[in-house]
Amino acid sequence: MRVSGAVLFVSIFISVGGASTGYAQQAPSKLDSALQHPPAGVIRVIITANAGQSDNVANRLRQRGRAISKRFSVINALSADVTADDLAFLQADSAVASVALDAVVASSGAAGAGGNNAGANASTLLPTLGLPAQGLTGKGVGVVVIDSGLEPNGDFSSVSFYDFTADQPGAPPYDDYGHGTHVAGLIASKGALSQGAYAGVAPKARLISLKVLDAQGRGATSTVIGAIEFAITNRQSLGADIINLSLGHPILERGETDPLVQVVEAAVRAGIVVVVAAGNVGRNVVTGVSGYGGILSPANAPSAITVGALDSRETTTRGDDAVAPFSSRGPTWYDALTKPDLVAPGQALVSDAAIASTLYTQLPQAQVAGNGGIARFLRLNGTSMSAAVTSGVAALMVEAGRSAFGVSPAPATIKAALAYTALPLHGPDALTQGHGALNASGAIALTLALGPAGWQGGSSAPPLAPLTTIGGETWSWGQAGDWGDTVVWGNGDWGDTVVWGNVDTDTVVWGNEETVVWGNLDGWGDTVVWGNTNGVR
Repeated sequence: MRVSGAVLFVSIFISVGGASTGYAQQAPSKLDSALQHPPAGVIRVIITANAGQSDNVANRLRQRGRAISKRFSVINALSADVTADDLAFLQADSAVASVALDAVVASSGAAGAGGNNAGANASTLLPTLGLPAQGLTGKGVGVVVIDSGLEPNGDFSSVSFYDFTADQPGAPPYDDYGHGTHVAGLIASKGALSQGAYAGVAPKARLISLKVLDAQGRGATSTVIGAIEFAITNRQSLGADIINLSLGHPILERGETDPLVQVVEAAVRAGIVVVVAAGNVGRNVVTGVSGYGGILSPANAPSAITVGALDSRETTTRGDDAVAPFSSRGPTWYDALTKPDLVAPGQALVSDAAIASTLYTQLPQAQVAGNGGIARFLRLNGTSMSAAVTSGVAALMVEAGRSAFGVSPAPATIKAALAYTALPLHGPDALTQGHGALNASGAIALTLALGPAGWQGGSSAPPLAPLTTIGGETWSWGQAGDWGDTVVWGNGDWGDTVVWGNVDTDTVVWGNEETVVWGNLDGWGDTVVWGNTNGVR
């Protein structure tokens, strides 16, 4: 099937969310698409109550013999094990706003090319981002890594650890899967084990590791929500400035009712920058055909910085960069948001390994030796890696604001500066590359040039040339929107950043040249998630 034109939008006019159509109106279901036809037996769900009704919902469930597993005060929700009969009861309960499956979340990383290197060759990651810049190291900035944990080694210092997968307060840090350690290394490794070859983007940032994924890189949505809520509630004592989420699950409902999206939005409102991996479902793993609509939750959160994967070809020059084929493309299901926001290096990145972890054991071809010939690192691909790189850059931007002006840039400022200074790639559309490729030195320069007054936005252009020189080559910024435009800034209100079509349409088909999106918005169909999701673990 060939679709001409840049983007094709086709809608089927049916009633969704109260939209006016020629068909009979029906009350919208409170159940997400995975619960529309629930399996037999007990199902773990997350129930969002209407304002002031959380206790009433909990009491009525207890009267039905159901135990409440967790309460989430930040989003007025709770989790419980229910049956199909209970779902019908909840659907009819006026105190209930929505009910979502407590879906399995998974990390967004897979083995990279190469491996078994004889020695630590200097990575091109920092030079291709224009780093180091302004002498910044992320010092004093707290980055919360919600992942599979962290294995301590000589590359990490100032680490706090909390295990949400087991009731073991004060347990020492560990990482039985290995993904969290790799992500943390990209953000804040000191590079001690590689003599600087694989140092992180912000080597002096403080890491707060919240373990939510098990030894197979999987966890429950409710566990992730609990970890994010912990970071929000304890933001001051933790010193939490940034949250990195290199994980996700298929989108099963509109973001305004998705509890994982809502807790991300709450974190941003609390002043925390949230960086989320877009997902690794950009192509069919059987046919290799690219597809749109693969953004995962909570990467569909409007206020989050959603990051796709860039293949930098392991060179400093930006001229050979391309979007990695596995990187998830927009738009987001149901809401039709233009995600990702940008793309960042995520192909064949080397970072710290958790020795004896699942990834380290299962991926010998991805092991990379450091100085002395000991394989202490892994080479991985994924939007997980891209999110981590972006979180490191965000830490540098926060430090820049604090050092120069004594105040941190707001999350909206960080997101806007990254979008404005991104370097557009020739060829890929906005649903593939967002505003363009991450430009660390440009984003830092813009943050410093504007100062706190300029961080509030406005119609005037920033007071510096929109150019960045990397490796002797000068590149123009994308300058996404006018400075202060809601397309760049947004404010977290639902729908403000919607660009494509009507968010109340149900079935959307997007195409570009010879590529189309399979399936529909009535759930995450088998033709949209292609088998093993391109190595997502």
